[in-house]
Amino acid sequence: MVRLNVTLNGASLRDAENLVEGLQFQVPGTQIEAGCIACTAWLGADSTVHYVEDWATEADIRRRVLSERFTSLLAVVEAATKADVQFDFVTERRGLEYVFEVREQTP
Repeated sequence: MVRLNVTLNGASLRDAENLVEGLQFQVPGTQIEAGCIACTAWLGADSTVHYVEDWATEADIRRRVLSERFTSLLAVVEAATKADVQFDFVTERRGLEYVFEVREQTP
């Protein structure tokens, strides 16, 4: 899984609202792309704008980054006064079997 995590700040509350509006415009189209697990955008209590995309594979996120829709996302990022963009690559996912494994090994 790959997670795109974007955090933006605007110069004012109104700017932050405009940024989140631009990102929320991205959500529906992104959610229907092949490989998209989740996509959401919201305005935090501190007027920080948050945007997250989860993708099934690296190939899916690579296709996303090369798309025209991603270019639109970058335009919103560039409009922020401060932007943090991160791609988190998760190489393994485990469920309850991990809990059992750890608890069995602990004396």
